[in-house]
Amino acid sequence: MKKRNVIHNLDWKEQMLAIAVLDVLTIFVSYAMALMLRFEFSFSAIDVKYVEGFLDSILLWILATLVVFFVCRLYHSIWSLASTRDLLTIIKAYVLLIPVYVLIAHLLRMNMPRSYYVMGYIINFCLTTGMRFSYRVLLMLTQSRKRGSRQVDRVMIIGAGAGGQMLIKEMQNVSKLNTKVCCVIDDNPYKKGRFIEGIEIVGNRHDIVAMAQKYRITTIIYAIPSGNPADRKAILNICKETNCRLRTIPGMYQLVNDEVSVSQLRDVDIADLLGREQVKVNNDEIFASIDGKVILVTGGGGSIGSELCRQIAKANPRQLIVFDIYENNAYAIQQELRRTMPDLNLVTLIGSVRNTNRINSVMQTYKPDIVFHAAAHKHVPLMEDSPNEAIKNNVLGTYKTAVAAAQNGVKKFVLISTDKAVNPTNIMGASKRLCEMVVQMMDRRSQDTSFVAVRFGNVLGSNGSVIPLFKKQIEEGGPVTVTDKRIIRYFMTIPEAVSLVLQASYYAKGGEIFVLEMGEPVKIDDMARNLIRLSGYTPDVDIQIVYTGLRPGEKLYEELLMGEEGLQETENKKIHIGHPIEMDDDWFVKKLMELEHACNSETGNIRELVREVVPTYVFRSEDGVNM
Repeated sequence: MKKRNVIHNLDWKEQMLAIAVLDVLTIFVSYAMALMLRFEFSFSAIDVKYVEGFLDSILLWILATLVVFFVCRLYHSIWSLASTRDLLTIIKAYVLLIPVYVLIAHLLRMNMPRSYYVMGYIINFCLTTGMRFSYRVLLMLTQSRKRGSRQVDRVMIIGAGAGGQMLIKEMQNVSKLNTKVCCVIDDNPYKKGRFIEGIEIVGNRHDIVAMAQKYRITTIIYAIPSGNPADRKAILNICKETNCRLRTIPGMYQLVNDEVSVSQLRDVDIADLLGREQVKVNNDEIFASIDGKVILVTGGGGSIGSELCRQIAKANPRQLIVFDIYENNAYAIQQELRRTMPDLNLVTLIGSVRNTNRINSVMQTYKPDIVFHAAAHKHVPLMEDSPNEAIKNNVLGTYKTAVAAAQNGVKKFVLISTDKAVNPTNIMGASKRLCEMVVQMMDRRSQDTSFVAVRFGNVLGSNGSVIPLFKKQIEEGGPVTVTDKRIIRYFMTIPEAVSLVLQASYYAKGGEIFVLEMGEPVKIDDMARNLIRLSGYTPDVDIQIVYTGLRPGEKLYEELLMGEEGLQETENKKIHIGHPIEMDDDWFVKKLMELEHACNSETGNIRELVREVVPTYVFRSEDGVNM
């Protein structure tokens, strides 16, 4: 067993007693030394009355000091973590001791030299402070020697604010971390050359690469929780060039609650490099609209559906119904919610939205107030090879679920759509455009149910998206496959997508298509290269990038809004509404029936039939002609 500091092995009461005993010794030594200093360390020169005055007063002096120290809680601190706040507490205690000492001297009618009081007071303050901070100093020296005997993670902190200071203090105090903060970067020119917790601020963002080389940095931590997204993106893009591990603190609310610590750090991921503000929604009004309601989420086990379930569960619904055809997904979210929200009234059902009787039975049994329809086939290349399934599941599944909702008194029906529905070039996008048309048609035909759709771009990290594929390819050593160097996409995080869906459910009046303002699109090639760098590799050196060519039905860029829809702002400036497009509802329902018969018959001309209903749909025929 390792030998440890004796005081460290004591419990807190024993530690308090031990420190009090040391305080008694320091008080005695301080004033004895002050008396000796007054007479130049010549004991024979000290008048007997001064020796008697010292002996008569020292016991009361000690008792008064210990009482003030206890009242100021100097015996309740952890001195291995001594900080500026503890120093201020010591100073406060000594300020309180001045009137106490004056009162004692007056009561005892002491006639000691004035320099005795001053020197004793100063020496005692220095010894008290030194004793308490010596433990931390010795601990830091011990940790430094230990670190010298093993490989240390050399850290650069970005941000000389409160977040950076908290991290530096923890890294200096906890030996198990095996880290050494070597330098700090901050864009404030007045901070350069100054020190934070003993660590020098060596420059601004333009010095990151040079300082990383100079100090042999292995990890860079971005510690500016209040930084704007554009600056965050720019700084992290510079950091990527160092090939260091990149980490970040989570956000501003942890800083406010003093929760910033090493345990809160996470690796920088691709979402940090989007360079735009997170979508903000009014959760209070959204949650109020869900509180006490029965909520049904179709496709509740998928990426978007499961996150919808998580956030809805926090809003105190009367009942949450998870409906999914894939039992493994449904089981996973069921177990998670039972573990994290044990009081939630949760129902998990297996079934297909394509089954009219099943979805109608669910609506009749549970009478949901709001339906979030996330069940869909969404993988573009797979749907190109199975176009009839895209129509069966996406279009007819949506129609059957919407009809069941209208027949059973659902108040709001929210469809999850995609930017691929705009001027579609693949059957998946065309099927989702048909879903939007179903929603708008049903809203016009229904008196009691408000039908809306929510359209957004690609979701980072969702099942079947490009990010998990890139990560898997990187883990396997490459190559990373990109279809085209020019291809661009709009991206959002799963929480953003779900926030938009919930906001739409609150704003919904009926017939709207809600569209998120997603900022600048991202080049997939840049995203692949960033992911490779974030994984600690160099693109085209450690991991090759291979361009495979556009897949069937794939566009170089996606659009969020059809030209004829127009835009209308909502209270949330990041969310817009596309106006409904006029169409003949009876004709549309007739076409839906034709599509149902065609895809159930496994016809080979489903694309041509879809093209009749969605005139903006463009596809390439078998002979290579664009239709």
